Amino acid sequence: MARKWRPRSFDTLIGQDHVVRALTHALSSGRLHHAWLFTGTRGVGKTTLSRILAKSLNCVQGVTATPCGHCQACTEIDAGRYVDYIELDAASNRGVDEMTQLLEQAVYAPSSGRFKVYMIDEVHMLTGHAFNAMLKTLEEPPEHVKFILATTDPQKIPVTVLSRCLQFNLKQMTVPAIVDHLQDILAQESVPADPQGLRLIAQAASGSMRDALSLTDQAISFSAGNLTAAAVGEMLGTLDQRHLLDLLRALAAADAPGILAVADDLAARGLSFQAALGDLAVLLSRVAIAQRLGHAQADDPLAEDVTALAGVLTPDDVQLFYAVAVHSRQELALAPDEQAGFIMACLRMLALLPEGRVPPVVMSSPPTAGAEARPAAAPDAAAPVPVEAAVPAPAAPASAEAAVSVPAASAPAGTAAPRYSPEPAPVAARAAHAAPAAAPSAWAPAPAPVPAAPVPPVPAQAASAAALAETPAWEAAPPGSRSRRPIPIRRPTATRSRTPIRRRPRRRTRPHPPRTTGRTPSPTT
Repeated sequence: MARKWRPRSFDTLIGQDHVVRALTHALSSGRLHHAWLFTGTRGVGKTTLSRILAKSLNCVQGVTATPCGHCQACTEIDAGRYVDYIELDAASNRGVDEMTQLLEQAVYAPSSGRFKVYMIDEVHMLTGHAFNAMLKTLEEPPEHVKFILATTDPQKIPVTVLSRCLQFNLKQMTVPAIVDHLQDILAQESVPADPQGLRLIAQAASGSMRDALSLTDQAISFSAGNLTAAAVGEMLGTLDQRHLLDLLRALAAADAPGILAVADDLAARGLSFQAALGDLAVLLSRVAIAQRLGHAQADDPLAEDVTALAGVLTPDDVQLFYAVAVHSRQELALAPDEQAGFIMACLRMLALLPEGRVPPVVMSSPPTAGAEARPAAAPDAAAPVPVEAAVPAPAAPASAEAAVSVPAASAPAGTAAPRYSPEPAPVAARAAHAAPAAAPSAWAPAPAPVPAAPVPPVPAQAASAAALAETPAWEAAPPGSRSRRPIPIRRPTATRSRTPIRRRPRRRTRPHPPRTTGRTPSPTT
């Protein structure tokens, strides 16, 4: 279908009015350039424009913006067998040898046409040497040679090539333009079609008219000649809008079971959760537009549902849901499971709502058997018991008998004494507790009681107290430790290397011979 319904003239070209206007004015006025560059995504009309321009240059009626379409040049160009129109695929002929061969043939005059037109598709695939080889010819070609370059990635073309061409950027097709063009074609093909199904095809084409025509041909075969929205959605594997509406209603009502039910339904149908998040973001954008305008768009097939959701959700909720859906779609590849990632994304939408919007969830557990007959827990015997009064005795008893018989003094009622006394017990009290038991009456009479003299402080304790008083606060020991002396700081000392010193071995020399005086010894007698 894409080849059958390819446009044959500038009037039948869809969606590229700015390019058509520039080319028709140039052809009508005779201001012809020697090189054109068409850029744009796939299926927007680059090759179609090249063929229409070649027919306009070689038509028997002369250089015109409206070629006849019936002459030899027009029919052969449409059929792809015109000898003076050469289409070269730069992806498979990208070397300098192929470019040199093309330039050698360009010097010859055209065989039957007025101009020899070279169309180089995907020109960005040429090598650097191939671009350098064509620069001179592209700048000053013969008068009978025209170059038409087409690419989907103009950033890869050298600037020296771009400066030698007239560049035209072809736009992507809009969804309404694709739907209208498909309706015209299907009306001529006598194929009934649902507008909602055609809209799904246009959205799946992503701005490419060729892709839209190919999908339409596939949908006709799939639906047996009846293009319905259900058949197209099943063929494309897209998410039904009913699921999106149910999901958005569950989010608006903070219905977690409803969200889980939608997720299970999507998993049972084998639909893509990443596509579901993308479609949810699109639906939220339509709801936001309806909130701002006060009504849904006129061409929206779900205008009533979108308007109802715009009244239920607040603008802050819509923006929050949209942001979570977009970011969660990117993070879905990192999730251990797509369904789990989709559910977590929906629950994140509810968790980020302001307080009071979502009712709190009360976690309840069923009572276990014997819970009512269980007695109350007894207090722990090892728990510390608070001390009611910890005041030491005011004075030591006069004798050992008095020390045994006199009870300990208690704090007055209503007075809270500290649990731990920071001061040490008096020395007299220690002596009283350390006194032996009273002697029986059969023993000798006890001597006269002598008052206990205060024990002088121990010099070591006094020295510790003095050292503690002079010790800074940051060097003193904590209150619960035994020692109140400053904590010494051990500094690392340089360690002596234990590597043995290698000494040079002493050189061994041979013993010298005995010295002689040069005299001959006298014979002994």
